[in-house]
Amino acid sequence: MAVHRRIRCTGTLGRDYAGGAFRRLSGCLGILFGAGMSEVSFLEDPVFNEPWEAKAFAMTVRLHERGLFTWAEWAEALSDEIRAASATGDADLGDTYYQHWLRALETIAARKGATSPGELARYRRAWVQAAEGTPHGRAIELTTVDSL
Repeated sequence: MAVHRRIRCTGTLGRDYAGGAFRRLSGCLGILFGAGMSEVSFLEDPVFNEPWEAKAFAMTVRLHERGLFTWAEWAEALSDEIRAASATGDADLGDTYYQHWLRALETIAARKGATSPGELARYRRAWVQAAEGTPHGRAIELTTVDSL
């Protein structure tokens, strides 16, 4: 999925997720602290293993907020992706969860007409090309030229 702007909500993503940012995030998820998840346990463990996981999560929330899909549609798309991965031998150890999340997001966005399989393929190729051309330790950035 193409992301053309940075996520501009300081503190909502990344390591500084205490305080107001946590409350905004938990509000998006509909988390009820009395229903088995406490703010303390949430803050003790990392929420995301990699920055791209946080971005995929944020894009999903934003696309839902903009009305692209309902949470029921999202749950179905994610469940379908996890079920398909399980059928092909994914051990479901949790380390591939956000890969499934991203594939579900790509699938539902294409199904709803927000992108196309061709556009997704073009950006995958551009990402590989940009990654191969980026020196180790540097951030990979897509340019307009990469995405053509």
